[in-house]
Formats: sequence, structure tokens, C-alpha cells
Amino acid sequence: MDDTSNVTYIALDGFVELHKYRYLYFVIMFTVYVLILCCNSAIVCLIVIHQNLHEPMYVFIAALLINSILYSTNIYPKLLIDFLSEKQVISYSACLFQAFINYTLVFAEFLLLAAMSYDRYVSICKPLQYPTIMRKTTVSIFLLLAWILPACGLTLNSAFNSNIKFCNFILKGIFCNNSIYKIQCVISRAQLVYGAAMFLSIALFPTLFILFTYTRILVICYQSCKTVRRKAAQTCLPHLLVLINFFCLVIYDVVIVRLEFDFPKTAHLIMTLQVIVYHPLLNPVIYGLKMKEISKHLESLMSQVKTH
Repeated sequence: MDDTSNVTYIALDGFVELHKYRYLYFVIMFTVYVLILCCNSAIVCLIVIHQNLHEPMYVFIAALLINSILYSTNIYPKLLIDFLSEKQVISYSACLFQAFINYTLVFAEFLLLAAMSYDRYVSICKPLQYPTIMRKTTVSIFLLLAWILPACGLTLNSAFNSNIKFCNFILKGIFCNNSIYKIQCVISRAQLVYGAAMFLSIALFPTLFILFTYTRILVICYQSCKTVRRKAAQTCLPHLLVLINFFCLVIYDVVIVRLEFDFPKTAHLIMTLQVIVYHPLLNPVIYGLKMKEISKHLESLMSQVKTH
């Protein structure tokens, strides 16, 4: 739909009975957004404040949680506005920008998880070389690459989508993601090839690298004493839980949305809400409860709050 200023607007048609439940939707999602901000920020602050958490592993955890905050902030404010609006629309340029930020942060998470797995691999399999390999400079480079590589790669993809013809102006979703391709009349071969290359290089290959490093860790642990096995379990299990959860959500986004499986609207909404609710909330819970040092500081913080 075009207005008088020739701005292309897209209707978001993924909501279910919004006219009935708009205020319930708003209250629930606003509460979830506040929880995401508070839980993730609390652990990031603990890592920043406490000197004994200034190790590469905890720095990567803080980066992962900041990534969750940015991911949620890219989606929730617009979503909350839509719940209270009569029309759920977004300009095409804003939609492209939201999708760009969305996938930049999604791909960044894969690279951060890969960096974390490498850190654990060096720590457990090459402990004597760990201080030399995982220096502050190395950690800083990993962090920069995790965000810069996806952003650079997706810039070209956004250029592909900037001048296209539309056959439809209704997006079957509640925010802009892969479903943006469904409103295009023609998807060029270059787009398909480039999209597949991006997914392979910044999602699948890091995942295979993570599986390789954790396989090596498991082999080393199996051959080592109970102390090493316990240390590996304490530090590696949370990362694996996060990876499995995240990969399942990405598979939904790529397979269900991109390949246009015909799901009922309600089921589609529920699955989409899981993508934007579970993972940003699950990360701080997993790291807060399963990482021993973070858990200790959280318990100390809670006890201080109770005394006051």
C-alpha cells in the first residue's frame, strides 16, 4: 500500500484476535520485555562489577546477554505499539532495517557461541597454553568479528531487497524476518545463493565447529580424572543447552517461515512468540543457575536485597 508520499507500507497480519485481547497481549509482552531487560542486565552488571568474573568465558557470556537485550529491543517496542494500534503496519524501509538488525544479532549469537566453545576447548584441552592464546586482544577481536561479520554480510543482502517489486503487501507475521520474501514477486537466483552462503558460513559452519570442539572436550574428559570432568560439566553444559535451544529456534525461522509451510495462524503466532520470548529469557536463567561463580554472586546479591 502506498500513501501520497510514495512510502510503501506493509500490513502485519500475524496477530490472532487482536481486537479482543490487545490489552492482555500488551501486559504479557510488556512484562516479558521488562524481565528480559532486568535478568540479562543483572548478570551483565555482576560480570562487570566483580573482578573474578573478568575472564574470557564470562566476557563472552556478557556479550551473549547484551546480544539478547539488543535482539529484544529490536522487536518488542514496535510489537507493543502494534498491540495498542488500530492498524498494524510498518514501512518497507523500517521492515528491512528490522530484519537486518534481527539477523545480524542472530548470526552474531552463532559466532559468540563458537568463540565460547573455542575458549572452553583451549581451557580444558590446552590449559598450559590458555593464558597465551586467550589474551584480551584475542577476546576483543572475537567480539568485534561476531557483530561486524554478520552486519557486513547482511548489508549486501539488504541491497538486494531495496529495489524490488511487490505482489503482496500483507506480511504473515508480527515482525519482519524471513517472511519478507513472501511479498516479493520474484526472488532472484543471486538472492537465494547469497542467502544460502550466508547461512552456511555464519550459522552452519560455526555450529559444526562448536560440535567439533565439544566432542574433543568430551574425549579429553573421558580420559581424565573426576575433577576435570566436573569442571567441564559445570562450564560446558550451559553453553550446550543454550546452543541446542537457539539452533531449534533458528531452524523454525529458516524452515517454517522461508519454505512457506502451511501452519494455522494461531500455531504460527505461538511459535513466533516462543522465538522472541524463550531464548532471551532462558539465557540468563541457564547462566545464572548453572555457572557456579555467577550463581554465587547472584545469591549474595539476593541476600543483600533481603536484608535491606
